[in-house]
Amino acid sequence: MALAFAGFEVREAADGLDALRVIDYDPPDLVVLDLMLPSIGGLLVQQEIAANALTRQIPIVIVTGSDLPFDEGIAKCVLRKPVMPERLVQAVRECLHSGGPGAGTR
Repeated sequence: MALAFAGFEVREAADGLDALRVIDYDPPDLVVLDLMLPSIGGLLVQQEIAANALTRQIPIVIVTGSDLPFDEGIAKCVLRKPVMPERLVQAVRECLHSGGPGAGTR
């Protein structure tokens, strides 16, 4: 809701498979990706996005409750839960402005 209130068009997916279908059908400008998704996990979704020539340049903001470190090749923009709505909006703006896969700040 915070992204919609900030003026972004938001599309949701029920699970990892649905996310990939939505992304393949109409690639977004950016993906906000939770790692704990039903059906297939967020890391697999990220790998599928990165492997597809049509989607590999889409920036990804990973949102996770995990404290595991992330390799810059996986995502440069990682938010650790809990995430305040204004921080999510800020991260999305930064990642869109920086461009490239997972571009942005931690």
